[in-house]
Amino acid sequence: MNSLIPNPALDEYVRRVESALDRFLPGAEEEPALLHRAMRYACLNGGKRVRAMLVYAAGAALDADPEVLDIPAAAVEMVHAYSLVHDDLPAMDNDDLRRGRPTCHIAFDEATAILSGDALQTRAFEILAGQGAIPDDRRVRMMSLVAGAIGSKGMVGGQMLDMAGEHRSLGLNDLRKIHRAKTGALITAAVMLGGLGSLSSDAPLLAAYECFGREIGTAFQIVDDVLDETSDTQTLGKRAGSDREAGKSTYPAAIGLDDSRRLARQHYKSALEALEAVPGDTGLLVDIARLVVDRSS
Repeated sequence: MNSLIPNPALDEYVRRVESALDRFLPGAEEEPALLHRAMRYACLNGGKRVRAMLVYAAGAALDADPEVLDIPAAAVEMVHAYSLVHDDLPAMDNDDLRRGRPTCHIAFDEATAILSGDALQTRAFEILAGQGAIPDDRRVRMMSLVAGAIGSKGMVGGQMLDMAGEHRSLGLNDLRKIHRAKTGALITAAVMLGGLGSLSSDAPLLAAYECFGREIGTAFQIVDDVLDETSDTQTLGKRAGSDREAGKSTYPAAIGLDDSRRLARQHYKSALEALEAVPGDTGLLVDIARLVVDRSS
């Protein structure tokens, strides 16, 4: 079992999604081979798989079929990988290290990285649209949910706000707005996708999952900001201190390290309170929430 993951079931979810990704991504030798190798490099190079774990755990609490959940779990990981490839580009964060390896545009080239990100995003929607025994109404809701989470009012919009906030002193409300879009929206969508994978989910349950995802997504970003200041490059798998060097607005810069840690714990507590409205066994979601706030990388 991965020593960073506190529960063997979660470790199994990581293996499931990596097997699904290998299955759903084009083969490395299929033409255009360079593009497909870059897609696989970006998507199959490790990572915590938190978003996929959230899909599986949210679905498991409502007795969803894991084979049905393979599809949205793989889709959110493809979208996440695409976002990292584009965020790392010279025109954005200009990072050269990701998950302990050269970023996609360094390992290949800038044009290939851009196209691989584009292709990962479209492949995510392709598998949501056409793979597995998901009822049509749920399939449409899943696609709509992901599209909203990653568009101009979600992840992409959050990245734009993040870039606009560089070299400025932003307050806590502005930081929340940026990161609930940039980081939290896809995390929230992952939880809700797990709910939609079960036929027993309904509006109140999805509302509880939405609240849980929003709170744990905020905690995730706060911990990320803290680790950028307190950890090292080898542990993080990306360049430590890069946020400060880029002049990014972060929680530690706004309220200090100690208050940032306390705030992450507050959001963690609120996330657990949201799960009280879910009738199923949410123990795995609790374990993921704990993993988010206690992680060291």
